[in-house]
Amino acid sequence: MKKILFFIPFLVFVALGVVFYQQLGKDTEYMPSALVGKNVPEFKLVNMESDTVVSNGDMPNEPYLLNFWATWCPSCSAEHAYLGELAEQGVNIVGVDYKDEPPAAKKWLAERGNPYSLVLLDEMGRFGVDMGITGAPETFVVSAEGKILYRHQGVVDAEVWENLLKEHMQ
Repeated sequence: MKKILFFIPFLVFVALGVVFYQQLGKDTEYMPSALVGKNVPEFKLVNMESDTVVSNGDMPNEPYLLNFWATWCPSCSAEHAYLGELAEQGVNIVGVDYKDEPPAAKKWLAERGNPYSLVLLDEMGRFGVDMGITGAPETFVVSAEGKILYRHQGVVDAEVWENLLKEHMQ
């Protein structure tokens, strides 16, 4: 019986080795979303420009990007210029100002340009929680019917956009 006890640490070590080996080469950046394939959760948020309440029924009737951003987010600043390029190419982008102050967001967009067809305010972060985001920036591809097709955590740049087009927009 004592000999078996000496093998337990060895067996645990082997089991952990197998688990770690299986994780080698996997994309550590990828975080799947439980919402992919489901509709955007019901929401009521304020439109930053018009101060009117916007809900799911007011969203674009075409595919669009739903981009969570904030003025306090350095990565959001890094991706902002590229979002402007996408908007100039005709990509419809709805922005969600996440856990931010509306005056700061208005100033930020006035200084840097506004790539968004619509800017929604999520000051308390409730919609972000419903969408399962872990921070900003995060971007979702949403179908014309309001179904979430893809989630990207982090900066959207040319490389990310090319991969997204190849894998999810065919």
